[in-house]
Amino acid sequence: MSDYPMILSDRPAICNLVPPGRCQFTPTFQSVPLLDRIPVSGTSYLLRFGLPDGSKPMDLTTCACILASAELMDTEKGEMVDVIRPYTPISANDQVGSFDLLIKDYGENGFLSKYMCEDLPVGGTVNFKHIDFNVKIPAPFTHKKIGMIAGGTGITPIIQALHAILGDGPADQKSVTEEVTLLYGSRNKDDILGGEMLQKWAGSHDGKFKHVDVLSNEPIDSSYAGERGFVDKEKIVKYLPPPSLGDDVIIFVCGPPIMYKLLCGPRDEPEVTGILGELGYTAKQVFKF
Repeated sequence: MSDYPMILSDRPAICNLVPPGRCQFTPTFQSVPLLDRIPVSGTSYLLRFGLPDGSKPMDLTTCACILASAELMDTEKGEMVDVIRPYTPISANDQVGSFDLLIKDYGENGFLSKYMCEDLPVGGTVNFKHIDFNVKIPAPFTHKKIGMIAGGTGITPIIQALHAILGDGPADQKSVTEEVTLLYGSRNKDDILGGEMLQKWAGSHDGKFKHVDVLSNEPIDSSYAGERGFVDKEKIVKYLPPPSLGDDVIIFVCGPPIMYKLLCGPRDEPEVTGILGELGYTAKQVFKF
């Protein structure tokens, strides 16, 4: 599939899993061009990049990220510096010759994100690489019930996982997951990344996938009728599978550092603390992206 839709709400979930070691990007940075860029919200963009071999798909393992690098001017130092950041593609391995990133433009606070969203011209290049460490939890998944908690651009690995869970694909690649629920925290309706796509997937997989937005700064007088505030203990108990299900349940967490601190503990620490720890979830039942 070389013409995978740029419009998020038109994109189907596709399960096409590949084992580690086949990604076109290697441990050495390779330069590829920006093919297209469209806004998806007031502050976020979908960027389509080419691949080293335009006749083949990316072949990235699910779930995994890649590293982007660009030489940018550090105005404080007054010199050019190499800036490296991880990004998780939201495209599937059916997409031939290109891959897609969903990126929030953080303006002057973003550096690389600002460059790719505002300054990088179509046809301009960015360097990417992929290393074994960038492979997170592999699909297909063996848990019957999966809870997902995402904040902001932390939705991108969640989208990658949802491709594997909900998408059509070979029978031997199917996850055993029967139910998956996403709690997605954003500031307001305009900050929800891929919201129309997620709602469409929830509608077409009714009973298997539930998508719940949680907005912290949505105006009181808006038409929004969903959950408000933050992802907290009450909402986790209300929507996500309980720890009493043992090996049949896992909770994925991906978001800003404060989310990890409050919900499960720092991402580089295996111990589960915070709200999920208080509720009784164990280290085997929580995966920190």
